[in-house]
Amino acid sequence: MGQVLARLREASRKALVLMLTVRDAVHERVRGFELGADDYLVKPFAFSELLARVRSLLRRSTPRPQETVRMADLEIDLLRQRATRGGRKLELTSKEFLLLTLLARRAGEVLSRTLIAESVWDMNFDSDTNVVDVNVRRLRSKVDDPFSLKLIHTVRGAGYVFEAET
Repeated sequence: MGQVLARLREASRKALVLMLTVRDAVHERVRGFELGADDYLVKPFAFSELLARVRSLLRRSTPRPQETVRMADLEIDLLRQRATRGGRKLELTSKEFLLLTLLARRAGEVLSRTLIAESVWDMNFDSDTNVVDVNVRRLRSKVDDPFSLKLIHTVRGAGYVFEAET
């Protein structure tokens, strides 16, 4: 029991382990948990209890989607599709919100105009169009212009980056 569980834990810390065994002594159950089991079920057991324990393990292991993104005094509520900066609500169009969310989720990365156009507008980027630049400028007027700390920065010849420069 111990060697198999130890190898499993070495391979993956995220693997869920439900031990099914006839060993019902308290010290055996405690040993199972100490070795890394997430749950322990002694045979014989009711199938409905097994299903309930599996569902419980899955529920506990499923990470919740990220609900908010924060940078400096900007807060983006992804579930409610709202953004505030300095405690003031930002009035953003749906595309501006998508653009801000893309930049914020990939903070610190330089995002090319092509990647932004494909992600926000679901279009192939045409170098003759300035749709990305125009929309970044509009977003900056709402997110950055009223504040001294700028979050959206141009990386000449590469694209845009979202970060709080101090």
